[in-house]
Amino acid sequence: MVMKEPVKMDKLTEIMNWKRKEIADSLRPVKSVELKKFAIMQRASSGFKQALQPSEGLAVIAEIKRRSPSAGAIATAALDASEQARKYCNGGADALSVLTDEKYFGGRLQDLWEVVEFLEVHQRPTPCLRKDFMFHPFQVLKAAEGGARAILIIVRALSDDEIKCLYDAAQKAGLESLFEIHDENDLERALKHDPEIIGVNNRDLVRFVTDLTISERLIPQVPDEIVVVSESGIHTAKDAIRMKAAGAQALLVGEALMRKKNPGQLIAQLKGLS
Repeated sequence: MVMKEPVKMDKLTEIMNWKRKEIADSLRPVKSVELKKFAIMQRASSGFKQALQPSEGLAVIAEIKRRSPSAGAIATAALDASEQARKYCNGGADALSVLTDEKYFGGRLQDLWEVVEFLEVHQRPTPCLRKDFMFHPFQVLKAAEGGARAILIIVRALSDDEIKCLYDAAQKAGLESLFEIHDENDLERALKHDPEIIGVNNRDLVRFVTDLTISERLIPQVPDEIVVVSESGIHTAKDAIRMKAAGAQALLVGEALMRKKNPGQLIAQLKGLS
């Protein structure tokens, strides 16, 4: 009898299955009034979409993460998220992305709180994206409580109903949403929800292989009124020039910046200002 090899689960499915299990006990229904109280506070702060449309060059969303399934350890577990935020802000980052997943990326929700506290104390207008594997409005509520200005919606990880539920919750809380896509099917599904921001992830979250031609293929298919972010695999000014030529208005960069002692120089190069 020939034994069949077990089917290997793709990484995104593995992560989403874990996330659903990890926070299952903390989930509860979220009332509209709970979300709407944050919308009033958000009106006075800088918008995420607005930050991604600079008058010149590209916008840079600088990401704080300690490790990833593809790169392994990037920074020590003791990394001070607020100190990293200071470096990014001093370097000219237009927005910040804070990874709050612990198991796969070494993050935590406390990182978001600490970063937002730093921004408030030092009166920095830089908006934050809570980057995590979201599927429930309770996660949106926690993002709003933590001071995020935007959430991540990974299209291929969710059903259409889950996407709508997350997007509706974010809008009620006054948060913006970055719809992350990787192929034409993701784009088609995202456009059904009238997104204002789309992120093209050059890294295949199934195999964790990076290819910048993904942005070059997909960005021209995105309607002009939508702000487009190219994500992952961007390390140099040459990469940024490619993404700008493809039509990207912003870049989301994590690993390349995290590995720099002084990330400001690279941020300037990516923005096209040096």
